[in-house]
Amino acid sequence: MAHKVHPKVFRIKETADWQSRWFEKTAYQEALREDFLIRSYIEKNAKDAGIASIEIERFAGNISIIINTSRPGLLIGRGGSGIEELRKAIVKILESDKKRRYRVIKDTRKREIRLEIREVKNPWNSASLTAQWIAQQLEKRMPYRRAMKQALAKVMANKGIEGAKLEISGRLGGADIARRETLKVGRLPLQTLRAQIDYALREAKTTYGMIGVKVWMYKGEKFD
Repeated sequence: MAHKVHPKVFRIKETADWQSRWFEKTAYQEALREDFLIRSYIEKNAKDAGIASIEIERFAGNISIIINTSRPGLLIGRGGSGIEELRKAIVKILESDKKRRYRVIKDTRKREIRLEIREVKNPWNSASLTAQWIAQQLEKRMPYRRAMKQALAKVMANKGIEGAKLEISGRLGGADIARRETLKVGRLPLQTLRAQIDYALREAKTTYGMIGVKVWMYKGEKFD
């Protein structure tokens, strides 16, 4: 029986890069937990900001968070107030989590947490933002076939996209039995390592239950 591999993980250092870029000798578990808490908080509290990805870098104990978003104004706020509030909230979450687990904090060094907002100019060139849009339309009760066709048409309108595939699964249209619906246009060479494949998975919460949304995009081959 075949095992499916995550398209982006399969191409790490070939055409894709790590979302967390740091090395930790002794406190790897703590750093990994902090990354999870940071991503969970941002994705939960900034749903409408159109977040494509969250990159985390660590250097000398400091944390740098890079948020790629299609709507940077919602995160930055007036005069940068939004980004400062977000930074303070992240600091508070990390400190409270460490106190709850260890009671006494041995490491008293103050860490600097920096936030950088990068704009994604074309949302339809991002698999993550496309999957988010489809999930939002399904939650608004748009017919799933219409949502898929509209998204696929907008994706293929981009010059850099050579192929795309959309897949949704669950109780589509309120059916009693869950099933899967797929739309594909163009090429999608998943076995070619130099192929630039963008992939994302999102979930839509509907009255009939969860519906999974998967998006693949082929952006040509990358040659060094």
